[in-house]
Amino acid sequence: MKSLKKILAIVLAAVVALSFAGCTKGQEGTDGAQQEQAAASKLEQIKEKGELVIGTSASYPPYEFHKQIDGKDQIVGFDIDIANEIAKDLGVKLVIKDMKFEGLLAALNAGKIDMVIAGMTPTDERKKSVDFSKVYYIATQSAIVKVENADLFKSTDDLKDNLIGVQKGTIQEEIAKGIVPVEQIKGLGKVADVVLELKNGKVGAVIVETPVADAYVKNNSDLGVASIDFNTGDSGSAIAMQKGSEDLVKEIDKTLDRLMSEGKIDEFVAAATELADK
Repeated sequence: MKSLKKILAIVLAAVVALSFAGCTKGQEGTDGAQQEQAAASKLEQIKEKGELVIGTSASYPPYEFHKQIDGKDQIVGFDIDIANEIAKDLGVKLVIKDMKFEGLLAALNAGKIDMVIAGMTPTDERKKSVDFSKVYYIATQSAIVKVENADLFKSTDDLKDNLIGVQKGTIQEEIAKGIVPVEQIKGLGKVADVVLELKNGKVGAVIVETPVADAYVKNNSDLGVASIDFNTGDSGSAIAMQKGSEDLVKEIDKTLDRLMSEGKIDEFVAAATELADK
């Protein structure tokens, strides 16, 4: 009887061991698949799904803006032209997501978009959380004001008694903080909304990049550009990607090098500026 009990105990132990081994193997297989998927580079993931999803904030002509073309609302601009070239070189479809500027990096790090192209300056603070391409375009900063007040603004000192409008989360917001206290800064999600505040007399000036200022002034006879030198240096715009996307950065830089060597970016800027004026 004892011998029979011993045999049963041995058989039961063997069954349990085999069962545990099977579970472990299955778990290892699952973990291995997850690790393999996680190991796939961002570039490989984009090529696998066949689309490049970009995040932008389309109220920033000539960089990116909405335009009625053939009766259909489209997002256009020279950033979009660049993004189309990148997608073409990668052999994938371009998908555009329009959102508020201050939410772009959060969306990028959450994996909702593959890259940000929105006239973004690669500041040291931003570099802590994302990778950037090389700078593809450099522009100076300007202040949009009411046209009748344009001659009143000659330096940043002339802005100190005014409420300054900016797009939230931008380098322009940081520039404004260096001129006036934060309570004199009105930040909104879209440049178009900040410009509307200026037109309605709610702010005295709006700080934006010079091509953007020129585009708004050409389309609004009641606005002008103040002759203020902000002395911000060569900040420029670059494309943001998730940290650790070295292979994707390398491929994007290849496209940017090609476009710059061919003079295409200057062509894109000119064409987008003209389109914004229509």
